[in-house]
Formats: sequence, structure tokens, C-alpha cells
Amino acid sequence: MLCMICQKNEATVHLTDVKDGKLKKVDVCASCAKAKGLDDPTGFALADLLMGLGASEEVAASAPEGEELACPACGFTQADFKKAGRLGCPECYQTFGEGLAGVLKTMHKGTRHMGKVPRGLKLGREVQERIQTMQRRLDEAIAVENYEEAARLRDQIKALKEDPSTVVTGGTP
Repeated sequence: MLCMICQKNEATVHLTDVKDGKLKKVDVCASCAKAKGLDDPTGFALADLLMGLGASEEVAASAPEGEELACPACGFTQADFKKAGRLGCPECYQTFGEGLAGVLKTMHKGTRHMGKVPRGLKLGREVQERIQTMQRRLDEAIAVENYEEAARLRDQIKALKEDPSTVVTGGTP
């Protein structure tokens, strides 16, 4: 594939831009990329490339006006985050937490790490969580003297304890 600028050299730098739902690809050679400033590592923040443009600015926006946040434990700053695209220590998540929440939500399904769990253990956890939820609802029903609902929940809890395979994820108890 030839460079889109000089039309002479082989394109080795490939950029993709999406604006208003439209995809635009640019393929340029190394010399044209250098001439346009695309080879400058400070031109693009790694955090922005990994997490979407504006990610490092979102973290920086969480700092008080005119002041750069720094982690009290490791001294990691917003500039360090912007360069490295990662944080320095677990304490950084507390220090930069306000700005990171939005960034992490766009990158992942949530902000709580769940990890991989063996299927059998996962089912056991789901059953226990479901029983706890149903028990809270049972206690609430008893408190407001809704004994029909309380009896229904009691029976469901008993059935679930006897046969845990009846748990259905995503449904209401």
C-alpha cells in the first residue's frame, strides 16, 4: 500500500479516525509521518491511545484548579499517568479516583474487578447472594406485616437451599 501523501513510498504508519460515526483511515510512509509530527511520542499520550482520546484530561480535571495531583504513597503524578497509561501503586486509585471512574467505565463493563471463577464456585456464590437477597426481602415483608409475601419468600428460600440448581441468574427472586 502506497503512502497517501507522497504516493511513492510504502505506507508503514496506519491511523484510523472515527468522527460522527464515519471511519477515516490514513496510511502514510515513515518520512511523511515524521514530517507531519506523527512520530513524536509526546504527540500522543499512551493513556489517550489506550483509553480513548481525552482520558488523561478527564483524570487531570479531577484536580483542584491550577494544581497537579500527586499520589502521596508513590509520588505518581497526572503527567506520569498520561505518559505511561497506567498508575504507580494501589494508592493512586484513591488519589486519582474521581477522574478514573468515568475512564474505567468506558473501558470495562464495570469498575469492580470480578476475575475468573470456577463454574461450581460461581453457582455457589450466586445461590448465596440470591438467598441473602430473598432473606432481606423476607425480613422487610415481615416488618410490614405482608405475611403472604413472607410465606412465598420463605418457601422459595427453602426450595433454593434444598436444590441450588434452581437458581436462575439475572431474574428476580
